[in-house]
Amino acid sequence: MNIRPVATPADLQVFMHLPYQIYKHNPVWVPPLRDEVHGQFDPVRNPTLDHTRYSLFLLEDSGQIIGRIAAFVDTLANDYWGEPVGLFGYYECPNNPEASRLLLDTAADWLRGQGMPVLRGPWSFVSQEWGSVVEGYEPSPVVMSPYNPPYYNVQYAEYGLTKVKDLLVYVIDAREGYRVPPRILTLTDKVAKRYGVTIRPVDMQHLDTEVDTLIDLSNQSLADNWGYAPVTEAEVRAMARDLKPILHAKAVLFAEDPGGKPIGFAIAIPDVNLILRGLNGRLLPFGWAKLLWMLPRLHQYRMFALGVLPEYHGKGVDSLIYRALYDSLFSPDLRMEINYVLEDNSPMNNAILKLGARSLRRYRIYQKSI
Repeated sequence: MNIRPVATPADLQVFMHLPYQIYKHNPVWVPPLRDEVHGQFDPVRNPTLDHTRYSLFLLEDSGQIIGRIAAFVDTLANDYWGEPVGLFGYYECPNNPEASRLLLDTAADWLRGQGMPVLRGPWSFVSQEWGSVVEGYEPSPVVMSPYNPPYYNVQYAEYGLTKVKDLLVYVIDAREGYRVPPRILTLTDKVAKRYGVTIRPVDMQHLDTEVDTLIDLSNQSLADNWGYAPVTEAEVRAMARDLKPILHAKAVLFAEDPGGKPIGFAIAIPDVNLILRGLNGRLLPFGWAKLLWMLPRLHQYRMFALGVLPEYHGKGVDSLIYRALYDSLFSPDLRMEINYVLEDNSPMNNAILKLGARSLRRYRIYQKSI
């Protein structure tokens, strides 16, 4: 076995398409759209690469590509965190200790050459596509969520990577009888009245202005979250561009104070993975018809983000926004995953449990001094 860097456009194609080969018979993995995968590695389409130094590597055995890894440095994130951290991601590897060591050694060596004393991951070039599944391998991941076989965690541990943070996933499902608990209805009615908070949907006709509001709210409300780094205007506009064709206006809400100032937001993304299954990452020739037919009928979502300005923390405004989102999206078959809640964010975890959500999955971020 040997490692070689991605050096040509053909190499990059192999790197990007390897999971389609590895998981083609896996019933849990959902093939993402190939065009979206390509966009992650295109500096024109992915502004995150403007502040990221990276190198991609392929693992070859007897002329066949059997693994891959990315090593990268997000300079904007490191500046914000105030510490030099090297990241790895896009890890795919056979169940072979030597193969795993080769891949992780290569990433660590490259990052040391960049002056990074720490290896952290799995991470990616896309916001909130982080972590390795350690609990809840089924059901299939929702849109923009990673998948990995269980033995990857064994490989990380054998390499000396240890947990630095767990990210939790919860689910609500109306088909299982879920409803917002009555005490939460009473609480949120009082919150709305006490603080004069109103909720409105996103104005898709003025999306540019709404994106500006999202940038401001995100960078203020999520500033203290572990792993968060400020989002640039280019990054949010790129995400809005990519998500606009699938977003439901009723799934993006703003909370406003009595003067009309935005104080919080929520974004839920339709789980298009339900549509993409079986398309092998391609919308042609028949995938577009399936997407156009099913998208308006989707009632399953990923709650991608929810934030409230710091001055409204602890006042129940987050529960009010959640309740408004539930009311906006409700149908008898509504299912929503609440993704990427930091394990040590006790106020958020307690609030979610009080809302009646149940635990579904756990992702882990690993770290090692190199």
